Amino acid sequence: MFGPEQGHFALALACILALTQFILPLWGAARQDRRMLALAPLLAVSQLVALALSFFCLVWSATHDDFSVQNVAANSAIAKPLLYKITGTWGNHEGSILLWALILGVCGAAVAAFGRNLPAILRARVLAILGGVSAGFQAFCLLTSDPFARVWPAPPDGQGMNPLLQDPGLAFHPPILYTGYVGFAVPFAFAVAALIEGRVDAAWGRWVRPWAVAAWCFLTCGIALGSWWSYYVLGWGGYWFWDPVENASLIPWLTGTALVHSAIVVEKREALKIWTVLLAIATFSFSLSGTFLVRSGILNSVHAFANDPARGIFILGLLAVVIGGSLLLFAWRAPSLVAGGMFAPLSREGSLVLNNILLCSICAVVVTGTMYPPFAQLLFGRTISVGKPFFDATTIPLTLPLLGAMAFGTMLPWKRAQMSPLLHRLRIAGLLAVVALGVACWTLSGPLPILCAVGAVWVIGASVTDLAGRLGVSRLSLAHSWARAQSLPRSAFGAALAHIGAGVTVLGLCGMSQAQHAIVDVKVGQTETLAGYEWTLLDVRDAQGPNYRAMIADIAIRRHGHLVTVLHPSKRDFSSQHQTTTEVAIRTNLLADLYGVIGDRHGSGADTTYVLRLHYNPLAPWMWLGGLIMAIGGGLSLSDRRLRVGAPKKAASIRAEATS
Repeated sequence: MFGPEQGHFALALACILALTQFILPLWGAARQDRRMLALAPLLAVSQLVALALSFFCLVWSATHDDFSVQNVAANSAIAKPLLYKITGTWGNHEGSILLWALILGVCGAAVAAFGRNLPAILRARVLAILGGVSAGFQAFCLLTSDPFARVWPAPPDGQGMNPLLQDPGLAFHPPILYTGYVGFAVPFAFAVAALIEGRVDAAWGRWVRPWAVAAWCFLTCGIALGSWWSYYVLGWGGYWFWDPVENASLIPWLTGTALVHSAIVVEKREALKIWTVLLAIATFSFSLSGTFLVRSGILNSVHAFANDPARGIFILGLLAVVIGGSLLLFAWRAPSLVAGGMFAPLSREGSLVLNNILLCSICAVVVTGTMYPPFAQLLFGRTISVGKPFFDATTIPLTLPLLGAMAFGTMLPWKRAQMSPLLHRLRIAGLLAVVALGVACWTLSGPLPILCAVGAVWVIGASVTDLAGRLGVSRLSLAHSWARAQSLPRSAFGAALAHIGAGVTVLGLCGMSQAQHAIVDVKVGQTETLAGYEWTLLDVRDAQGPNYRAMIADIAIRRHGHLVTVLHPSKRDFSSQHQTTTEVAIRTNLLADLYGVIGDRHGSGADTTYVLRLHYNPLAPWMWLGGLIMAIGGGLSLSDRRLRVGAPKKAASIRAEATS
């Protein structure tokens, strides 16, 4: 039997194991007791087993309609489809915190499994830090957010799930996003362990980088999936609204991107040690802060959970311990870290430093725009709204030089570079950028979209040129180029793909800046014109869904008299939740989206009209395609043997590096 009592007991057991995992390995590391050090991996795996059992019990309660569990009664219903009964377990506050704890347990077990070649003391300390963070979140679950709390008498049916969450995209968005958030706990633990030990070297950078890249990949996918959900579910025709909770995920992504790049410098040149440790702490701190902001009631957001302040106070205390404690440790121990080698401004290290400065500057702008309104309300009693105009005006000027610098990074040698060879290698990318400038001036309106489009083409062209140069394209035969491709590290392909993905996303954003839309009130059979297309409302009909009633429209789209497609947007009424949602219809050819939404019905009989929202969105798919390419690039880098945690180098490789 997998009931709520078993789930609650398993969660309590996991919390005890997490506390033990925090205390014993740290004590063993201080005493250099091998028996205590050896307990760390076993405790991490045991904690994961207990958490997995606890989470399975919650899913079991939801799928078996156990409405005596308050969480199930508030977020599920008998008529709810099975998929959303399962995914609905993390579509609420209590379940999402348990999912967070489960993913953190997976991270700890992964370090235990894949970190066997780490020094025993370092691995024990890393697992201890992860155990301490896990214990905090599990205590939060048990004390203020119990997912297994009972309700009596049990209702015959539940209240059902928020209809907006009954969508495959959002069903899998939280686990992917949380994996990105929680994944940065591993670099954080490595940073704290390094501060305790007082040593950061190239090996530390090599151990940290794979975990940072993996977390960055998941966070990229999670943000892209959430943006896509906003685009095709909310029916507003947009993809990013600078919502405070959207920003809460963007902030750690920016610092995480900086962390991935700075860890390279630590690994290759043993420079930027203190800065990289600080970035590791800051990135996970921002992830935790996002959790606090969502659940504390500080931020007003369509994404925020409505919860009592007691939960916010608990998370605030947890933040004070985790973030405050790590920063105090950093202030105490960072000066003892030995600085690395010197390098010239014009070098790969210099370009990565510029990359970090610009990314962190954008992060600072987003943090300021997100947090200023609540602090202004708290300190001065003034209600201030900071929206898209502010963020566009402040982030785009910083993004443009970032795009310019991205082209140089992979082409520059370490330590010192010469300008003339670099410009020679970038000549093709420069030519493409000039061509892009002409095309952008012809097709885009506004200086910022034009400059961003040119910067995106510059980045893509430079990435392709760099790969072509490494493979000897146009200089060597096809067989020799293929041989080079097989010997080239996968991380080189991954970095190029990630940069290309960033350029593709920026091109999508530039295209969306030229989007056209119209809101019309039409009768059946009436035609409207938008972006050179004729949009005709053919019919509107009613239909019955599993747990809703729907009004479905048929919209024919023609161009120059030829039928392009027929869209079928709908409007759904969920009677049990007394809520109405829209289902967008989209036709895409990857170059543009034709996007239709049906709204309210007015009048009756022959005078009945329907509100339609019509959009023409050029290059819209490129935004999410770019995110996917970036994540694939990161995954390809992770497949490189040299980036695997603790992967020892072959003797031949070591000798080759020693003679180079």
